[in-house]
Amino acid sequence: MKIISFDALRTLHLPHVRYIKPESMYEHLDEIKQADWLLFPQYWQLNALIYGLKKRIFPSLASYMIGHDKVEMTRTFRTLVPQQHPYTIIAANTPYEAERIWDEMPSPFVAKIPRSSMGNGVFLIETLGQWRDYTAQSDVLYAQEYLPIDRDMRIIWVGNKIVSGYWRLQSDNGFHNNVSQGGQVEVALIPKEAQDLVTYLAESLDINHAGFDIAMVGSVPYVIELNRIFGNQGLKNIQHGVNTELLNYLNEQHLLSTANLIVQPVGF
Repeated sequence: MKIISFDALRTLHLPHVRYIKPESMYEHLDEIKQADWLLFPQYWQLNALIYGLKKRIFPSLASYMIGHDKVEMTRTFRTLVPQQHPYTIIAANTPYEAERIWDEMPSPFVAKIPRSSMGNGVFLIETLGQWRDYTAQSDVLYAQEYLPIDRDMRIIWVGNKIVSGYWRLQSDNGFHNNVSQGGQVEVALIPKEAQDLVTYLAESLDINHAGFDIAMVGSVPYVIELNRIFGNQGLKNIQHGVNTELLNYLNEQHLLSTANLIVQPVGF
């Protein structure tokens, strides 16, 4: 099986993987055409690789499309699990919409810049001044219900299963739970309700590589967002588990596709 990666760091410990810099793609088109899998292409490469060269990529196209920004995630979650995603208003950044949202959203609430990660671009809004500061920074207004929690979970899905998960406790410097923002990791039981929600979303949406952020409000799990490219600083053995399941999944899918090519229906 021939595998090419466009992300050296994320596939560093995968055996027999050929790394090509994304910006050097056009210099290696013959190799790319011969590959069975293309791993972690950048977003700008997708159309050329999938539609131009008809190549298989990992993560899946759905992982890219839904994980590209928070607006796409919310629209998808509100369609699939509307009762298990915080109430959210998405609107154009106009004075009218800014005033409407401020009047409609109970305070405090959370405002987010749609294409941000690692806890950046996420703000707790308690005053009109904070809201105005936020509206000066984002092209799209994204206001979300504030959940009464001091922790959430990062549940990691690779291939077709959950491979790891941990709790993230709120940081001392604010309401963020992200490890990159000072949140603390706690290894504890991940509730079955949260695991079931992640499994349902991943399988329904054809997601094969994501870190799902899940909050528990009482016994009800809420999906906050998913991260197609997620950090691995939560637990020491996360990357090993991710790599193992990633290779298992690639091999399994390759064998299935090879079998399908061999066993073709006989024409009449």
